[in-house]
Amino acid sequence: MLAFLKRSLWQRVITLFLISVIAFLIIHLAPGSPAEICPLNPKFTHEDIERLREALGLDKPLPVQYALFYKRLFTGELRSFKDGQPVLGKIWERFLNSLPLFVVGTILTWFLAFPLGIKAALKRESFFDRATTFFAYLLIALPAFFLAYLLIIFVVQRFDVSVMGMTTFGIEDAPWAFRWNNRLWHLLLPSILGAAGGIAILSRFVRSQMLEIINQDYIRTAKAKGLPEDTVYYKHALGNALMPFITMFGLVLPALIGGSVIIEYIFAWPGMGRLGYEAIMARDFPVIISLNFIAALLTLMGTFLSDILYMLVDPRIRL
Repeated sequence: MLAFLKRSLWQRVITLFLISVIAFLIIHLAPGSPAEICPLNPKFTHEDIERLREALGLDKPLPVQYALFYKRLFTGELRSFKDGQPVLGKIWERFLNSLPLFVVGTILTWFLAFPLGIKAALKRESFFDRATTFFAYLLIALPAFFLAYLLIIFVVQRFDVSVMGMTTFGIEDAPWAFRWNNRLWHLLLPSILGAAGGIAILSRFVRSQMLEIINQDYIRTAKAKGLPEDTVYYKHALGNALMPFITMFGLVLPALIGGSVIIEYIFAWPGMGRLGYEAIMARDFPVIISLNFIAALLTLMGTFLSDILYMLVDPRIRL
């Protein structure tokens, strides 16, 4: 068991190193240079740009730049090209803003997708099954930005309230209960949109897994023995159908960065997804590479967690 975990951990460490090298090289292959993009003064001369390149460390060979970049990142000395703020501080601030969206969206996804998928499988070819299938494919097909604009138009016209940002502007002096409710209201819409696609996809996957399991011989045997249907379906069938979801659970962590770019941009939510978009537009290389590194780290951490969960639920891996 320990040998399996050690091998899995080393594989992820090597993978993370290779990802960091490839991402660093790809960013530097992009046309243009931060030293040429940052200056807004048209009177900047070639000598001024060269001095800026030297100050940013862009005049050194790529291996030296790579070593200096990650040294500064891990020591907290890395600063944004855009505003000079510490990169880790900016990412941490945006992480705390994205965390509520991530938590609420994940809870909605997992607690709605499973009941819908299970009921659709147990009532196969019924009206409920056909209706959930239709709406699931509709949510998968429609782009997130289109759904976001439809929801914003509906809510603003129906309730005449603001939905942009984390809170309504100008309520700093309002009672705390009002500010708390306002914050929850602003959190609700982007969380629902963030969960909509996940609910559609996961519920279809739950349905297909349950249909495959309930047609197995041991399920028919359990029914023939006279066991209650709830025991057969929710204890024997569901327990075995959940195995593939351990892998999907490990891929939840990267959604902290990559899964909310469009939603955060449309709703003006100052989270990590919007930070990545702003960094790309400004050619802020330190922030872009740091976010890519953190996304890779979260992905590998999630897959390592999946390995541990597999080992706990599947005795064949422990042996």
